[in-house]
Amino acid sequence: MCGDRLARVTQALKTIRCGASDAEEALHAQAAQALAAAGLEAAHEVRLAPRCRIDFMVGEIGIEIKKKRPERAKLLAQLARYAACAQVRALIVVAPRGVNLPRTIGGKPVKMIALERLWGISLPS
Repeated sequence: MCGDRLARVTQALKTIRCGASDAEEALHAQAAQALAAAGLEAAHEVRLAPRCRIDFMVGEIGIEIKKKRPERAKLLAQLARYAACAQVRALIVVAPRGVNLPRTIGGKPVKMIALERLWGISLPS
């Protein structure tokens, strides 16, 4: 079930379009709207453990949103903390610019959604 839901959540998040000046809160709002539009129930700002809060949970899938290109080492440490939590079975990171992440962390699948790759080229009319 996690695999099917993971695909649905990933597809929903790929619909996000943000501007360069959008704040992280705007990305959170767009993610919530995209998930709701896909019929997915999401909990926002979920406390997984002491000092461990993830941006969204859709069932057993954790979603972390970053405004800028995340620093890889810090992001890996953060994702490892999330992956250590029993209620997390998969992780998705959403950011305008992606970083290379392993396919799994702590035995749990990890997906990176780099929004800039989805934007394409916009030409004036």
